[in-house]
Amino acid sequence: MGFTDKKITCADCNAEFTFGTVEQEFYASKGFTNEPKRCPDCRQARKSDRQGNGSGQRGRRQMFATVCAKCGKDTEVPFEPRQDKPVYCSDCYSVIKLSK
Repeated sequence: MGFTDKKITCADCNAEFTFGTVEQEFYASKGFTNEPKRCPDCRQARKSDRQGNGSGQRGRRQMFATVCAKCGKDTEVPFEPRQDKPVYCSDCYSVIKLSK
């Protein structure tokens, strides 16, 4: 399959960039069917944002305050509790999980 360089306009910054033959071959080898929508700089910036601003660590996840259904201790969980399901602190959850 013959590839030729393509000029593409970035969806974020509107700069024109070249989608080169080597990059096209790489995309084809991975089975990608869509061309990139962002220039390399915007792709890197977007990737850094997803990874916690380039520090390699994700941002702190949102925690929700609740009360443990077993011991009554105040605790935080990484999901929004629902009224129809019991929620446990990490200590009680570990005991329940081990007993299964």
